[in-house]
Amino acid sequence: MRNLVEALIKELGGEVFDDAETLEKYSRDASLFKVKPSIVVFPKNAEDIKRLVRFAHDHKSIDPDFSITARAAGSDMSGGPLGESVVIDVTKHMNKIGDVGQRDITVEPGVFYRDFEKKTLAGNLILPCYPASKSMCALGGMIGNNCAGEKTLRYGKMEDYIVESKWVFADGQEYVIKKGVIDNPYSQQIFDLIKNNQKIIEEARPQVSKNSAGYYLWNVFDLPAGRQAAEPVFDLNKLLVGSQGTLGIMTEATVRLVPVEKASKLFVVFLHDISPLPRLINAILPTKPDSIESYDDATLKLAARFFPQMLKSMKPRHFLSLMWSFIPEALMMLRGGIPKMVILIEYSGATKREVDDKIEGLEKLIRPFKLVSRKTISEEESEKYWTVRRESFNLLRKHVHGKRTAPFVDDVVVKPEHMTEFLPRMKAILDEYKMTYTIAGHAGNGNFHIIPLMNMKDKRNVAIIKEAGERVYDLVREFKGSITGEHNDGIVRTPYLGKMYSPEILELFKQVKHIFDPLNIFNPGKKVGGTIEYLESHIAIE
Repeated sequence: MRNLVEALIKELGGEVFDDAETLEKYSRDASLFKVKPSIVVFPKNAEDIKRLVRFAHDHKSIDPDFSITARAAGSDMSGGPLGESVVIDVTKHMNKIGDVGQRDITVEPGVFYRDFEKKTLAGNLILPCYPASKSMCALGGMIGNNCAGEKTLRYGKMEDYIVESKWVFADGQEYVIKKGVIDNPYSQQIFDLIKNNQKIIEEARPQVSKNSAGYYLWNVFDLPAGRQAAEPVFDLNKLLVGSQGTLGIMTEATVRLVPVEKASKLFVVFLHDISPLPRLINAILPTKPDSIESYDDATLKLAARFFPQMLKSMKPRHFLSLMWSFIPEALMMLRGGIPKMVILIEYSGATKREVDDKIEGLEKLIRPFKLVSRKTISEEESEKYWTVRRESFNLLRKHVHGKRTAPFVDDVVVKPEHMTEFLPRMKAILDEYKMTYTIAGHAGNGNFHIIPLMNMKDKRNVAIIKEAGERVYDLVREFKGSITGEHNDGIVRTPYLGKMYSPEILELFKQVKHIFDPLNIFNPGKKVGGTIEYLESHIAIE
């Protein structure tokens, strides 16, 4: 191994490490898994990545298992940036942010979203598909996972915001990928593959509003908005986004931005019974809110349990007034008990009057439901609800001792009209195993994040993860949903892609992988080739 490290040091401008401390750090992300790499590289630039890929190509004849797994912030919950060979961290050097244009900006993959957002907000612009982990994630991971978050209902996913991108593919060359351009052998082969299998691909298109499972072959021919009779335009970016670094390594992307709305307001609905949820969501959707988010009673209890830590995370301007603002919820719970689910509906607009009109219209619309609701009166009051929604995972991860977060069915999607039946049946499965978990998510999309707490020193929980996962994904298949709306496949879901897709589609996924990566250099075992055995054997028992 020392000879390999020395060879890479000579080849690359960036740093190369194989010390125990570094390897241990890069063995983990935010997932269940621990996978120890052999070497960690901090590439200096795109030239380093090109050299590394060429090195991998030549070295494969000596070591068939040599591979490259790209990593950004390491906040992935699927095991996507974990690998046994070379892991590259792009956040140290490849973190340049270009100038904000009229409606776009060019970035390198190692840019942290928190730094990126400061720069775009200075120009009154934003990338609206940011995830709940926006304080710690990076652009490379957002693009690799095709991220989506609380604004997705109105604004869409990451795939909708790539103007153009640059990728190093398996031949060690860097390619510019633009919409409507087929100027490289990879694009031409994908064009032919889709055209030759158009019917089966279209039939496999998931019938939900969000999906990150598999390769997005049905998205590559992009139909211009509002032009039903127009000829779809080929856009390879629609395949590369969400591919989790399995087809190549992104070195740069130009992303589209949208203007920040000047006014926004949050409306909160408390459900003590979830049976009206689908009717409520379907009534609200035509009003075109920015977000319809949700969290459950377990999340509320968690927030109450760690109330001081949650307040600190909010960084309030007026601490006492913030404390006082929780009194109405406390009184409501004393009178009627803890609600089963809290729904957050947010609107934005050019003026406060415009937003107030939308809120007033919503109040009238939902009045027949006879639900407890609250119209927030300040940005700080709205923030308390968003903090509960966004921070529940971090609270679990940081403050519950003896158990840890075990995201293994953390991103399921069904159509909103199925939620009343689906959610109780899913909860019944999880409750059989007597596990503690929270449910939060994007109710407007029928997308829910289930985060169990488990003692992973108890090896029986490995069997539970496998068995419960199988049962939940079978339930998702019954409702024709998706096993992942935004967290992607990684180690945790790649073995279950057969729950969603036919053998013919899985074979097409293998062909896509082979077109781009015939030697299996890039992030092996994700999207294609993952197994239940590998999943089980790499769960971190600690």
